[in-house]
Amino acid sequence: MKKVFAGATIFLDRSDINTDEIIPAKYLTEVTKEALTPYLLEDLKLDGFDPQGDALKNARVVVSRQNFGCGSSREHAPWVFEVNDIHTIIAEGYARIFRQNMFNGGMLAIELPKADIDTLFELSKLGTVEIAVDVEAQCLAVSAGDQQQSFQFEISGFDKALVKAGGWVEFADDRY
Repeated sequence: MKKVFAGATIFLDRSDINTDEIIPAKYLTEVTKEALTPYLLEDLKLDGFDPQGDALKNARVVVSRQNFGCGSSREHAPWVFEVNDIHTIIAEGYARIFRQNMFNGGMLAIELPKADIDTLFELSKLGTVEIAVDVEAQCLAVSAGDQQQSFQFEISGFDKALVKAGGWVEFADDRY
């Protein structure tokens, strides 16, 4: 596996965060992934959220609600997370294409039931939340204040293979 799936977590408490909010369309003419870096979540409007703030800069994991990554089917949306060292997104559900683009890039799009997502949001009230993902065991270890909890998740064998390889290109290079 090429990426570490652990670190500080940022909470985006809204459903239907779309690809235009993740990376505005006006930046899709950039010719490198790295050029997208400063524009992550630039157009996302949430109370208390600052797209230029330290919370986002330090985050390695995102927790959100239902239908994350809806909208246009652009690969740029997962790429902008990748170039900002965010390799794990945890949500109640995803737009199908966004979810698969995450796995194709060797990143994790973890789905948890609403009750587990609600628990994560409650834990966020205790202060900084750190989440570590054990891909093989399909388990999240969550640390918040003096609390520690774990959550099981499911991903398909194929998606797990993509993540372990580092993405679709590396997966194909190893097999074909």
